[in-house]
Amino acid sequence: MTPFNILITGCSSGIGLCAAILLHQRGYNVVATVRSEKDRQPLSDLGIQAIILDLTDSQSIQQAVSFSLDHFNHQIDALFNNAAYGQPGAIEDLSRDTLRQQFETNVFGTQELTNLVLAQMRSQGHGRVIYNSSVLGIISMAYRGAYNASKYAIEGLADTLRQEVHGSNIHISLIEPGPILSQFRANAFEKYRQHINKAASIHRNTYEAMEQRLTKQGPAAPFTLPPEAVVKKLIHAIESKRPKIRYYVTFPTYLFAILKRLLPHRWLDWVLIRVSQGENK
Repeated sequence: MTPFNILITGCSSGIGLCAAILLHQRGYNVVATVRSEKDRQPLSDLGIQAIILDLTDSQSIQQAVSFSLDHFNHQIDALFNNAAYGQPGAIEDLSRDTLRQQFETNVFGTQELTNLVLAQMRSQGHGRVIYNSSVLGIISMAYRGAYNASKYAIEGLADTLRQEVHGSNIHISLIEPGPILSQFRANAFEKYRQHINKAASIHRNTYEAMEQRLTKQGPAAPFTLPPEAVVKKLIHAIESKRPKIRYYVTFPTYLFAILKRLLPHRWLDWVLIRVSQGENK
């Protein structure tokens, strides 16, 4: 294939790391962003250009885009917005600052980066922007309110942006995974420990079960797939002449997308409450 330039965020582990490696092996020119210096080395050892990016810092975002433009000779063919984290906890236990932090990374920083890359894509006359959303951008589950809301926001931004770039030869796609093998739960557990006061919460019994799920080794949910399942959809989104608007990954995403269309709201709530209760037993 013709050399293809792609900027991928959130490559310290999981989906982003897998995407950077597999696309590099496929012949792509990859700039992979990571959170810290120690995360750069595994990528550098494979010949992948890795840079530090903090999505809560506008200067860091601007520097990442500037570096990518120089590295790619001012042509960014695709952006994969993968970086995000999940903040567990009951909504009534989430402070304003905790909610703000969730949105700073998952929404505000992601869209600030996207807007800068879009300016280049408009200038060059083409591009692909792929947001890694979630099944929790389709339906909501208890004790994931901050993350649910951030992914709903990403879905709204992507759907609006797709209309606004119509006719520009810039394509906007969403990938919506369910459970994927990654460090997501471990990272979420750290955020839980930082921001949730279990002892003072009416939900403390539920939190006990949640802690077990977040610290469980291996898959914690049925139908968990490896990150390669997401990368397969990513490749289609950036190589297809007619990329899809949405890519579902894992059985739960397909199931809940169908149920949301078919079930009355109260029935869907009934299903989701029981799924959440089953997880936290």
